[in-house]
Amino acid sequence: MSKEYLKEVLKKISICRNFELNVFNAVKKNNIKFPVYLSAGQESISASLATIIKKKKIKPLIFAQHRCHSTYLSFGGNIRKLIYELLGSKKGCAYGMGGSASIQSREINMFGHDGHMGTQAPIAVGACFQSKKPTIVFLGDASAEEDYVLASLGWASTKKLPILFIVEDNNLSILTEKKVRRNWDIHSVAKSFKMKAFNISDNPLEIKKKSKYFFREPILLNINTNRLFWHSGAGIDSDKTFDRYKSLRKIFGAQGNTIHNKAKEKIDILWKKMLERQ
Repeated sequence: MSKEYLKEVLKKISICRNFELNVFNAVKKNNIKFPVYLSAGQESISASLATIIKKKKIKPLIFAQHRCHSTYLSFGGNIRKLIYELLGSKKGCAYGMGGSASIQSREINMFGHDGHMGTQAPIAVGACFQSKKPTIVFLGDASAEEDYVLASLGWASTKKLPILFIVEDNNLSILTEKKVRRNWDIHSVAKSFKMKAFNISDNPLEIKKKSKYFFREPILLNINTNRLFWHSGAGIDSDKTFDRYKSLRKIFGAQGNTIHNKAKEKIDILWKKMLERQ
């Protein structure tokens, strides 16, 4: 069961990673004219969640912020529409007006972000409270520090909403580490609101272990991960950053390489064709 689960996660990450590598190249070649926030390095989080939730036959409301390409792709967003969006086309998933940071899709219940850091949390809580539908909100470790995010945690806990808070914790706000910004942990704060909360790594198996709590009650997962590229744009933070995708590919050996290569071929061809149309 674990092997099949990991294979499905790997397939999703392969799509996300090869997509992001194409975006990286498009930014370097100036084919994309606005700020881009790459999710490379963090894909296993959304890939794991999407795989788990699909198995549960649940279609949640999804609220994300920047660095959300992998969220969109993992939950089944149309790849062509995302490429169009990043190229500024009216055919994009947000009609060319959302760019990299405000991705939306009615088909997968993903709601675009308004641009103010962390506001997806109170909006998600409000939507969940009104609809009572399973809801996921993705936050960064910096946006989790906003006061209205903390108030949202308290309200979600009080009303016992079927909501899942995911903190993609890469320890950086642009380049400032958490230890400079605060002396507390978001999972500890969530616990103080009488909410189940856990501090885990971006290991798909660790995420799966916590899935028994999903949507039964409010839960927060602070997931320690790594970004491979700059906060914004096409640059590399460090060539020594741990990469979960590489570790998963090693588990499957030649089969993992085949999964990667198939995704690469598919995504590379798609990007090439769509860039040629520009």
